[in-house]
Amino acid sequence: MADDKNRTDGAPGEGDTEARARRILTDIAPRAWEHPADKAALQALRKIPVFDEVLRRLFGFFGEKPVRLAFQANAVRVSANQFGRVHGLYQDVLKTLDSPEDYPLYVSQTPIVNAGAYGMESPFIILNSGTVALLDDQQLAYILGHELGHILSDHVLYRTMTYLLLQLAQMGFPIVGLAARAVLVALLEWNRKSELSSDRAGLLAIQDSEVVMRTMLKMAGGGNDQETSLQEFIVQAEEYRDAGDIADQVFKILNLIGSTHPFWVIRVSELRTWIEGGDYDRILRGEYARRGDADGAYQDDLREAAKAYADGAKDFLDTMTAAAKRMGEQFMGTFKG
Repeated sequence: MADDKNRTDGAPGEGDTEARARRILTDIAPRAWEHPADKAALQALRKIPVFDEVLRRLFGFFGEKPVRLAFQANAVRVSANQFGRVHGLYQDVLKTLDSPEDYPLYVSQTPIVNAGAYGMESPFIILNSGTVALLDDQQLAYILGHELGHILSDHVLYRTMTYLLLQLAQMGFPIVGLAARAVLVALLEWNRKSELSSDRAGLLAIQDSEVVMRTMLKMAGGGNDQETSLQEFIVQAEEYRDAGDIADQVFKILNLIGSTHPFWVIRVSELRTWIEGGDYDRILRGEYARRGDADGAYQDDLREAAKAYADGAKDFLDTMTAAAKRMGEQFMGTFKG
């Protein structure tokens, strides 16, 4: 794989991961890594009649500065003197993805293993302390690349709106009426798809697919590399994707409703599919869209993605209908002699 050709000899780092010579992806455009489902879900989201109105009201109600301060009030700004290890890893990631800015990074004292990119006009990243403690250097660099991918793909405004709507809905706040709830459902659907794009950005940031999938394994189940098997986790991911009858497929979808992220096993499968399709290797060879390039092909991709998304929605409704009919027949059959 392309990962191996970038390997160089070197002493293990803090995370016992070999040093690597990464390709700097100069002027790479975010559309180079964005997943078609992400593009299509966002396009569908923007077509909701009340979407712009709900967004404007939320933005006007909260404003940029209060939201930023609310997220950062209980966190520590990362710098060369604070969380120096994290700072060094972040600088490498910024360089590899050729980020136009050094976006603020914070560590929050939170045991839950997670991270997030937020903001409205001024993006920033929050890294939970539980994530810093669990992951080695390269695994943590992947997470930083993933969150930077959200920023570079302009995900942060809608992700922040999703977070705010979720918090307001949980509190029963009156601003969350039926229109806002409809937007929230659509935002959650897009949010899950946006994670698939940023998984690719995270891989490009460290250029080691095994490290990425081991990180996903840790994020799913915790533990350490010595007590887990990546190969078995990959097999588990393939079994989840391929196994089950129609009813099983419906329950898989229902399990995601209300969730902000897709399941880790799905993310492993999606990332492997992208790598095996050759796009990852092509990007490492320098064959990628650059910032400022004409994006006519990108518009074609959007149209194709939108069609695929519409077809997928129809398939889902057909599946739900078939499953409901089947389960109804089985239920009625229990009353027959």
